[in-house]
Amino acid sequence: MGDQQHGDKFKRLSKDRSELDPYEIDFLPEFEEGRGPREPFVNEFGVVIGDHIYESPESPLEQWDENTDPSVMSGDQWVHPFKDIGFRTEENRDLFEKGILPQAGRFMHPDKDVAYEDNFETYDGEPSAADTEARPDGPKA
Repeated sequence: MGDQQHGDKFKRLSKDRSELDPYEIDFLPEFEEGRGPREPFVNEFGVVIGDHIYESPESPLEQWDENTDPSVMSGDQWVHPFKDIGFRTEENRDLFEKGILPQAGRFMHPDKDVAYEDNFETYDGEPSAADTEARPDGPKA
């Protein structure tokens, strides 16, 4: 995609801009510096990131087939530094707007042990005694 086409995309996007976009949060100053551009940008695939138009003919998602390597859709080039829906989660708002660090600890699910076995050398495919005791409904037969 040429520079003229990219410029046309940006003109379409800029006519409706408010100070804070629906996916943007009010970052503390220490999290704003060095984040990257506030405006939409074009990544290496020619896809505009940060415009909320999720179906782009240039996107690998629109050209997907059995030969597409899914890794092409990973990386920072697919995430806007200010306008990502993930910033709206409670944990991210606490961190980026209030400076409250996330609580450390193992992820806990109410009825499933989602952690890997501590020692794969002795793993036999059966729940450990600690796993069985931790379940409120006891061992499964």
